[in-house]
Amino acid sequence: MTPPVNPLRIGLVGTGPWARATQAPALAAHPGAVLSGVWGRREEAARALAGEHGTEAYSGDAGLDELFAASDAVAFALPPDVQAPLAVRAAAAGCHLLMDKPVATTVEAARAVAEAAEQARVASIVFCTLRFAPETAAWIEEQRARGDWFTARAEWIGALWAPGTDSAYAASPWRREKGGLWDVGPHALSVLIPVLGDVTALTAARGPADLHHLVLRHTSGASSTVTLALGAPVAAAGVGVELRGEHGTAALPGWDGAVDAFRAAVDALTDSVRTGEPHPCDVRFGLRLTELLAEAEAVAG
Repeated sequence: MTPPVNPLRIGLVGTGPWARATQAPALAAHPGAVLSGVWGRREEAARALAGEHGTEAYSGDAGLDELFAASDAVAFALPPDVQAPLAVRAAAAGCHLLMDKPVATTVEAARAVAEAAEQARVASIVFCTLRFAPETAAWIEEQRARGDWFTARAEWIGALWAPGTDSAYAASPWRREKGGLWDVGPHALSVLIPVLGDVTALTAARGPADLHHLVLRHTSGASSTVTLALGAPVAAAGVGVELRGEHGTAALPGWDGAVDAFRAAVDALTDSVRTGEPHPCDVRFGLRLTELLAEAEAVAG
């Protein structure tokens, strides 16, 4: 593993809405990190975002290598099947990885990232918001420690394409193609698995639009149900996780945006670099999420 550097120089790959709203401001303001540069497929977009945060702009294939050389770690704000091969390349260059979820939308691509990180001995984090937002991260740890859960349900139902909505992510081609299963499924699983254990059995069925229903059995013996969509009507949208067991019920609290959560993910990556200890939400966990989502997609048909 590359020796830790303090502050950690982190390059940002991507210039879209997620990079602009969350990652760039979080990295630029983080006391333990330096935003070492911004790379974009479009030079003008890279220059605009880099200029906003007082750092270097990179573009093109050679520019990507230059950003890797100027960085200790790389944060990705790209579609999953674009970020995966670039993450393999970043790991080979000795850069630690701060990836967005899902790592990829094929098991093969996700496995290539995990193998590249292991071979290069670089640290990694997959940014599942609820695992790092202070309010929800504390709740997850509390429920994991309590144990004895009998069942759980998780719902993440969005209205991304409903008439009258103006989300910056509605134009995302990969979200349109893969739907809620792949976009918000990692969020739900990233809460359930730490509390109930890995998934040992899975079945899935489709509903209207991109709606998916999953039924899971976990290593703890508990079962859970998961409902996921991006194409629901506005009035049907909502997010919730509820656990039921010996302690009664426990409901996931709300959280305050993604910037603080991303700062916590940077902290987690820094700690992993410093200690050499892998984080539970690393690229191996990202691979496991990809395996489960691919299985659910195949079963649901």
